[in-house]
Amino acid sequence: MTRVRKVVILGGGTAGWMTAAALSATYGPSLAISVLESDAIGTVGVGEATIPTIHWFNELIGLDEAAFVRETKASFKLGIEFVDWTRPGHRYFHPFGRFGVDLGTVPFHQRWLRARADGLDRPLAAYSLATQLAEAGRFAKPVGDPRSILSTLGYAYHFDAGLYARHLRGLAEARGVTRHEGMLTRVERDPATGFVSALETDRGNTLRGDLFVDCSGFRALLIGGEMGAPFEDWSHWLPCDRAVAVPCARIAQTTPFTRSTRREAGWQWRIPLQHRTGNGYVYSSAFLSDDAAIATLLANLDGEPLGDPRLLRFTAGFRREAWRGNVVAIGLSSGFLEPLESTSIHLIQSGIAKLITLFPDAECDPALARQYNALLGRDMDGIRDFLILHYHATHGHDAPLWQHTRTMAVPETLVEKMGHYARTGRLMLDAEELFREASWLAVLDGQGVHAHGHVPLADTLDGATNRRQLDQIEAVVARAVPTLPMHDAAIRTLTGAAT
Repeated sequence: MTRVRKVVILGGGTAGWMTAAALSATYGPSLAISVLESDAIGTVGVGEATIPTIHWFNELIGLDEAAFVRETKASFKLGIEFVDWTRPGHRYFHPFGRFGVDLGTVPFHQRWLRARADGLDRPLAAYSLATQLAEAGRFAKPVGDPRSILSTLGYAYHFDAGLYARHLRGLAEARGVTRHEGMLTRVERDPATGFVSALETDRGNTLRGDLFVDCSGFRALLIGGEMGAPFEDWSHWLPCDRAVAVPCARIAQTTPFTRSTRREAGWQWRIPLQHRTGNGYVYSSAFLSDDAAIATLLANLDGEPLGDPRLLRFTAGFRREAWRGNVVAIGLSSGFLEPLESTSIHLIQSGIAKLITLFPDAECDPALARQYNALLGRDMDGIRDFLILHYHATHGHDAPLWQHTRTMAVPETLVEKMGHYARTGRLMLDAEELFREASWLAVLDGQGVHAHGHVPLADTLDGATNRRQLDQIEAVVARAVPTLPMHDAAIRTLTGAAT
């Protein structure tokens, strides 16, 4: 078999440079990697918030955390606060990490459900160190010792996506990746196989390759425009199709969490960075005009806007064939799910991980593409259902968008998950799903989908002992919080710089 010797990546930005950094770190000089990127084409840059899976990627490429946080103006993230989603005036927190601690064979949340049946009136959030730290504006990293309450923590980052791409570009170019400035003008195909063989640019360059990675964003120039992979539209479940974004001045201490606030026709994000705060309004154009969205966003900023609002248009959905022939789509070219749970960058690195695992020879065995597409499809379907849950399980919102999402038919896979949980608190998840028990538990409980029972295994517990253990966990969490550093102090300690 002929090995892949040349990879050509169409598009830079976050997806392109993450791919270049990962492939160069994995395959080294045996793989010649070229990136075709144009300074004239802007990047979407909505992926400023991440989830804890980013640690896998950072470790893969050998990222130095202190340099990364310093150069991308990053802050730490313990989870996401949801304001007004369940009903007006209500808020809840989706923490990273775990609720409670492991106490034998009965899952913690089943212990909590059993205690509630016995009369306990304490919220789930009381047993989450990440939630309590976020509320206090404090931060700590997890430790490996399972005897420490710090072992229950998880964390991710907020960062400037443009600075992140620049940081990754520096790492990739140091490993031999070549950047070509220019715009795509023509795609050359092999008449026998239909494979892409070269990209021609407006600068007169011809970039030949064995494998092509499409990171051209929503335009999907290779996977859609050239290879014809169809797009599966999910807007009947996720009707938001616009976003307006603007940064504003930082005027307060940096919070260690993302905030999502429900609005009339969608939701507003708030992402705190060291040097500014990122803001955006994701909305449905069927229920709100662009001018009204801009006005709403500008009226709900922490500080002075630092630029003009930027409008983005998109359709929720993805391509079931993100790999076709010798073209693999990574990032927005493969599909888009709104950043409600900060999954955009995760989906980039998920695609990269699958590509590394299934990396082909030059013949590109179609079985590899089928496996890649099946795995990515399961990723996307699971995240889709998790996002739909946020829109569907709401109460007391009379605006037309929310009436629609509350009453719409949802995927049967989500119906089953909600039903199982409501009956006995069971969380029926596939092994490959991104969001695990703690995430589903946080959002189901936070959005008012309450379990009416518990599993039979929880009945084996002694009620008084179970209650005493829960009280002890809550006390440990409460004692730990004031001993841990404030968030901005933790950033200063890591980077050695003022924030």
